[in-house]
Amino acid sequence: MHQASTNSNGTSRGKLVTLDNMNPHLKTMEYAVRGPLVIRATQIEKELSQGAKKPFKDVIKANIGDAHAMGQKPITFIREVLSLVSNPNLIDKVNYASDVKLKAKSILAGCKGGSAGSYSDSVGIEIIRKHAAEYIQRRDGGITADPDDIILCAGASEGIRACLKLFQNEDGSNPAVLIPIPQYPLYSASLAEYHLEQVGYYLDEARDWALDIGELERSLKEAKATCNPRAIVVINPGNPTGQVLTRENIEKIIKFAFEEKLFIFADEVYQDNIYAPGSKFYSFKKVMMEMGHPYSSMELASFFSTSKGYMGECGLRGGYSEIVNIDPHVKAMLLKSISAKLCPTVLGQATMDCVVDPPKPGDASYDLFIKEKTQVLDSLATRAKMVADAFNAISGIKCNPVQGAMYAFPKIEIPKKAIEVAKEKKLQPDAFYAFELLEYTGICIVPGSGFGQYPGTYHFRTTILPQPELLAVMLQKFKNFHIEFLKKYE
Repeated sequence: MHQASTNSNGTSRGKLVTLDNMNPHLKTMEYAVRGPLVIRATQIEKELSQGAKKPFKDVIKANIGDAHAMGQKPITFIREVLSLVSNPNLIDKVNYASDVKLKAKSILAGCKGGSAGSYSDSVGIEIIRKHAAEYIQRRDGGITADPDDIILCAGASEGIRACLKLFQNEDGSNPAVLIPIPQYPLYSASLAEYHLEQVGYYLDEARDWALDIGELERSLKEAKATCNPRAIVVINPGNPTGQVLTRENIEKIIKFAFEEKLFIFADEVYQDNIYAPGSKFYSFKKVMMEMGHPYSSMELASFFSTSKGYMGECGLRGGYSEIVNIDPHVKAMLLKSISAKLCPTVLGQATMDCVVDPPKPGDASYDLFIKEKTQVLDSLATRAKMVADAFNAISGIKCNPVQGAMYAFPKIEIPKKAIEVAKEKKLQPDAFYAFELLEYTGICIVPGSGFGQYPGTYHFRTTILPQPELLAVMLQKFKNFHIEFLKKYE
């Protein structure tokens, strides 16, 4: 228990920072992916380690897209480069491929003092930003990318949050940002923290979570009565919904944003994670530029990360933002804001360099790199289908195809009796379902209410990341639980 501090005269006083006088926006923000369910899952793990008897031996954390935590092996090229960047003394001592050593030397040459322990420029190491621009140019079929528009960051999340801050305004205009529902809770949490209004637009579950322009128009029209929408967030491929937007859909969104004068946030961190036949990733920048004037002059920020894709290097915190067509004066203010954080982690930047400038055909590491990359993505595609098929075989659960990303977002039917019990416990019905699942199976998921969902519907998000053998066990446990849950509350 916290004790009150004591003044020099021996009298006590209360805490200087309390819930009553602290920043109110921090109290309103929520981040469901690491919410109460995860806290309880961690407690259960400790209970198990202390010998507690449960109906299961281990907790399966399917709540977060952490590939390595779920058994994915690191890409050899990335880890060998990082080992040399971390300890340059090894370069002449270890039997690594020549291109691994060249890559490490290139990164170290961009580090002050030749050490990854030094600060980099706030926007990141120059050669890595150059490689990121070249990567984008290759990805987009030759459309020019400027290294000066690239800002390296500690994961895509930091880049997104830095750009959202640009829209904070105390002129009374009540700025707002359109975000998809369901959405990744980073957005709702950050908007609450920055005192920006959240304007949700519903994705169409009946059409595999498609983005409907009529729904955007409805959402915007309603929002304008109370706030000033200034930007739109699009997550492609989708999190938590796993859809991949068609080029036609992207063109319509760009036209809508142009007509309504909305800045575009293109969250494209899952661009390597495309599984469904016929699905293809198109970057917003590529489509926008190919649409020509006046769309090619629109303001856009896009984001990429080393945490997803085939890499799964979540803990190393590597990412970039590409800021396109932004006002030079605003860009200067953005860079000033970023400089207050000094720099993103240099090892995270080095990881990004391995991703945007990987081994090329003929390089010593190329064959192994392509083999490992392909194995990861092929396995994820298999698991994506495995998860959707398994849920669709369970009565009372419906799951759209997982076209991309790393998650399924199934809809569940919850009996009326269970809804009543949830209300008694002051829980959302899908949160009650998720807590029951955790206590009886050890499986940790995130309830759909943490992402937003159409009123009257219930969902949950699960990753597809557990390795195939564990995933099969998890899905069977899930089926058994769901059947018993329906019987219990029917």
